[in-house]
Amino acid sequence: MFPPVVPPDTVAAAAARARQDTLTKPSGALGRLEDLSVWVASCQGRCPPKQFERARVVVFAGDHGIARWGVSAYPPEVTGQMVANVVAGGAAINALADIAGATVRVADLAVDADPPSPEIGAHKVRRASGDIAVEDALTHQETLDAIDAGRQIADQEVDAGADFLIAGDMGIGNTTAATVLTAALAGIEPVVAVGYGTGIDDAGWARKTAAVRDAMFRAEPVLSDPVALLARCGGADLAGLAGFCAQAAIRRTPLLLDGLAVTAAALIAERLAPGARLWWQAGHLSTEPAHAPALAQLGLDPIVDLRMRLGEGTGATVALPVLRAAVAALTSMASFASANVSNRADRSVPPP
Repeated sequence: MFPPVVPPDTVAAAAARARQDTLTKPSGALGRLEDLSVWVASCQGRCPPKQFERARVVVFAGDHGIARWGVSAYPPEVTGQMVANVVAGGAAINALADIAGATVRVADLAVDADPPSPEIGAHKVRRASGDIAVEDALTHQETLDAIDAGRQIADQEVDAGADFLIAGDMGIGNTTAATVLTAALAGIEPVVAVGYGTGIDDAGWARKTAAVRDAMFRAEPVLSDPVALLARCGGADLAGLAGFCAQAAIRRTPLLLDGLAVTAAALIAERLAPGARLWWQAGHLSTEPAHAPALAQLGLDPIVDLRMRLGEGTGATVALPVLRAAVAALTSMASFASANVSNRADRSVPPP
């Protein structure tokens, strides 16, 4: 389905690591900022790397039939209302993207409402995915269409000049579907994987756990087939995210993952395009219990942990300034030689 992923440039990575050791600081003193700067250099294939000029957040929106079980503190119509809120600039992602120097796009793949504009609904697959506890989320063709929509959106953004991408999600019930995907792939029991999402009470948690259990049972026969798994217990928004994350790697464009929904989709993307994870970083660690195991499956460490659980790409967008700082330090700091600062003392030479 996807061509082979070309890994980031190891020569640029080595040059960035060597450059870090020449800068006016003790070696390794900037901690993970140094590692992140090396990653950016490897993705860009150059050292020093360039500061990001066109960072784009793309929020994939969709409703989920599983919401009928009462697994969310909010009614399903909130998804469509929040799409309009993002378009109007009033959502958290708008405020945070403005601070981070990014712009926001929302794509309606399966919202159970009419899109606010033809552009936002250009890749719509259907109105709401199926109730995954008792039926498939999508048909096989709808799943392929949603994955392809994500691919097309990634291509559109990169072709328009995006040099950095952030994947975001929006949809009542999507953490339930994401929990099913993650728990099924990681072999986690529902009672361990299920969280409180948007703020459900204990009765809601029990309903959500039962729904996840039933959906995981249905997912078991197709665990080895990522497309069939998305069709069985994913959703159009999650399938679109999987295509988007995979295609970003194909297009050699660095990408930040957000919370559980995006990371669950990334688990599928890595199976669709092995090696894609090398082009990603984990923006943050959410409070959803299944998020840490999902990141562990991908071998990714979150950049920040602020106990966030909103979605929309917000946690990843908060991490973007950290990446910008990493690039700035590697690019703009003086070297010991250029600043006429003494480097480490040579302790191998005995004192006079």
